[in-house]
Amino acid sequence: MVERTRARPIASGVISRPKAFVFLGGQLAAGLAVLVQLNPYTIAFCLGSMPLVTIYPFMKRITYWPQLVLGLAFNWGALVGWTAVTGGMNWGVALPLYAAGVSWTLVYDTIYGHQDKRDDVAAGVKSTSLLFGDNTKAILSVFSSTTIGLISVAGYMNGQGLPFYATVLGVGSAHLIWQLRKVNIHNPTSCWKTFKSNTWFGGIILGAVLADMAYNRLYSD
Repeated sequence: MVERTRARPIASGVISRPKAFVFLGGQLAAGLAVLVQLNPYTIAFCLGSMPLVTIYPFMKRITYWPQLVLGLAFNWGALVGWTAVTGGMNWGVALPLYAAGVSWTLVYDTIYGHQDKRDDVAAGVKSTSLLFGDNTKAILSVFSSTTIGLISVAGYMNGQGLPFYATVLGVGSAHLIWQLRKVNIHNPTSCWKTFKSNTWFGGIILGAVLADMAYNRLYSD
């Protein structure tokens, strides 16, 4: 058992598996209620994510790249969100945005995985944290650069302006650099705090979009 998660409801026995399945059923029912409100194209895209969602929990037993599968599944919302809003798909924008999300996931979830690497080795499961080992920071610097690059490509394809690029390339890059300089991959507390700091990176990207919108409205009149 992973030491960090042994107090979670199912692992600790506070909640039984049958009760957990009942809760899961309620969550799925709520999701279905939302799904049927969407356009047919979006519904098809949502269903397309199911294989990834289904196989992800088993990936640590099979490959050293479960974080990649997580990224492919977790960031599917970038594609779904686009079709839900527009009723179609602009791959020129959505695909680099999706790929940026996958690359970003590899960054933050590899850092997250370093918390449990000793337990993972004992359990015989795999992760990019174990695969990258002491080269983690160097490799994640490549994925961080890829993330910034792909977000910039998506912005270019969507016609974003100077405020967007200034924020993404300046503030966004600085935050990812700060993460990799700060984190101690051999200290679980440091890994956890750095992992959580990625909420700030998401906020920076949102801020870049909002700043660009405000700039365009201000100077388009």
